[in-house]
Amino acid sequence: MNEPLVSIITINYNEVEMTARCLERLQALTYPNVEVFAVDNASAEGQAKALAERFPEMTVIANGTNDGFAGGNNVALRRARGRYMLLLNNDAVPEPGLLEPLVETMEARPDVGIASPKIVFADGEGDGEPSRIQYAGSAPINPYTGRSHTVGYGELDDGRFDEPGRTHLAHGAAMMTRRSVFEDVGLLAEDYFLYYEEHDFTERAKRAGYAVYYDARATVRHEASVSVGRHSPLKAYYMTRNRLLYLRRNVQGRAFLFSALVYWVLAVPKQLLTLLAAGEGERFRATARGAAWHLRHAFDDVQGQRALPEAGPKNDAPAAAPDPKDANQSAPVSTT
Repeated sequence: MNEPLVSIITINYNEVEMTARCLERLQALTYPNVEVFAVDNASAEGQAKALAERFPEMTVIANGTNDGFAGGNNVALRRARGRYMLLLNNDAVPEPGLLEPLVETMEARPDVGIASPKIVFADGEGDGEPSRIQYAGSAPINPYTGRSHTVGYGELDDGRFDEPGRTHLAHGAAMMTRRSVFEDVGLLAEDYFLYYEEHDFTERAKRAGYAVYYDARATVRHEASVSVGRHSPLKAYYMTRNRLLYLRRNVQGRAFLFSALVYWVLAVPKQLLTLLAAGEGERFRATARGAAWHLRHAFDDVQGQRALPEAGPKNDAPAAAPDPKDANQSAPVSTT
């Protein structure tokens, strides 16, 4: 098999030991041609230096500000040299053979622009049962509600989700993208900061003619929402805000008017009442702030996106062909 360079990017924000564990697993990858970037998003003093000293063969970038998931990844994407880019959460644990099937898919299918592996929850390992699925492909985001559902979510990984094939959405915890997609549609939209940015990017790629693929032959174990907490006010704020931001960027006409009506009349009031009844004061306020952001920015242009440096537009993105299976050197810390 051809072995083109794969650039792997992960983000650290005040979780140096977790990030180090991820980087240790990357050292065990069997694919021979990789470069690894760890972007430290303005963590506590000394974390970027500690990672650079511990992993001298990798490039550690000390970002001067916390630019979130999208902005942190974009910093490294501008420096990456790979034909393929793998965005990997720092709480993800890749299997040693993760890259070979993903690269094989990309090399064999030029219509595929983005591919994600099977993702299973790391919780509950060692209890004698198979792991449970977090991602085995995805339904599309409903243009009226801004929501989707993940194939296999919470189900046992017992062989039922082992068929690779085209899907609608990738998963940001582990997402391989060919370089030409970034050149065609730009980098991740930094307006999101956290959540929905990979869905927005996927939609832009699909509009440019690329397909999205679920590759069940590759596996990542994921400790979901470790960075922000599964029920944190931060997550409540960005999930509330970014749901409508995604719709503003990707839905038009009557569908958008209906989706905005659902958001303001049903979704947000229901969530606020639920949190109020549960005594979740902080999450209530965070949800309200997330919705209120759109009142303050109702007339802003939210369509902007940044391309890779010196990347001209391309008009030859391959059409998404039908799929019969549808269902280096030591580097010091650098600063930016």
